[in-house]
Amino acid sequence: MQGRKIIANTKRLYDFMSSREIDAVVLRSGVNVTYLSGFSYPGTLGRHLDFVDSPRNILLLWPREGEPVLIADLFAVPLAKRDGLIADIRSFNGYVESAYSVLHNVLHEKGLADGRLGFEYSCLNEETLGCVRNYFSGADLFDCSDMMDQVRWIKTKEEIALLEANADLLDKAYLDVFPDLRPGDTEREIHARIIKACISRGAQWAHGILNSSRNTVMYGGEGDFEFAVSDIIRNDYVLYRDGYPGHQSRTVVLGTPSMDQTKSYETVRDIYRATIERCRPGMPAKAVHEFAVDQFKQAGFKNKVNITGHGVGPWWHQQRPFLVEGSEDIIEEGMVIAFEPHVGYWHIQDMVLITDKGSSLLSHTWNTDSMLIIGNS
Repeated sequence: MQGRKIIANTKRLYDFMSSREIDAVVLRSGVNVTYLSGFSYPGTLGRHLDFVDSPRNILLLWPREGEPVLIADLFAVPLAKRDGLIADIRSFNGYVESAYSVLHNVLHEKGLADGRLGFEYSCLNEETLGCVRNYFSGADLFDCSDMMDQVRWIKTKEEIALLEANADLLDKAYLDVFPDLRPGDTEREIHARIIKACISRGAQWAHGILNSSRNTVMYGGEGDFEFAVSDIIRNDYVLYRDGYPGHQSRTVVLGTPSMDQTKSYETVRDIYRATIERCRPGMPAKAVHEFAVDQFKQAGFKNKVNITGHGVGPWWHQQRPFLVEGSEDIIEEGMVIAFEPHVGYWHIQDMVLITDKGSSLLSHTWNTDSMLIIGNS
């Protein structure tokens, strides 16, 4: 390995590989390549980790014994050498050859071609999976997607520290922008300011939504809809730094809130906090969701609670476990979950570390006891 240290839970990975007699895993997705290579691909390069049919894909071979190998197209190699933690990098020209032909040679070189090999089937289309089976006809192939999800969902102390720093970075970006919002400002303008604040504070990139409570089309993009007095400003942003997210949602009101608004917020806040308290190691994720659904129903809310929370991790913020109806995941100590039991625009969200002694918020910058009131001056 080069200089810096990998912060991923490699002990858990090796334990899983040993107990299941796995010789190596071949990783293709952005969440796993970023997790174990120690860096993230920005911009256009990053899209090649998301599209299963990209000719410029990237593979990470992680053996149970020996050093890992990163197989990257020619355009990605300089970045991998500069920022990554994998010393052995093999290159290929994605427009004229396949990463899997390089993988074929590497596996034979390392004596792993006939071993037990894990591939992320969810990241392979039918044609590619057929090629893999032909290339490695002597190997025992299996889908390692579920195993890798379980590896990632227990965080190391270094991951927790990075998530904690990124959470505070996002809250500070919010506080750079929201206090100056005034009636007549558009969703587009405020969205742009938040993204700028995230990047200015050190994020590599950021995305999210920002809507007035009067805008009935959420997740429809930020346009020229103007904020007005009495609006609740719904927000749900994610910033990424060193591949990991900061991810919170804050309830903001433009002008003095009405009594009904204050009461609604306090009810949602109390349900939100009770749900976090309910989430303990050993509890089924679906049971936490069912608790939140029942609490909102008892409080008289008619809207459906679609999701109560989700795990977080590198590359893409929404990862298992998902606290939703029908989930088979079990809460474990060491998970970091973004809790967001909410209805409509009453949206509070924090990243929370699960421990056997209770839950711990990772953001220390924003007090959610009450809504942030802006625009009164």
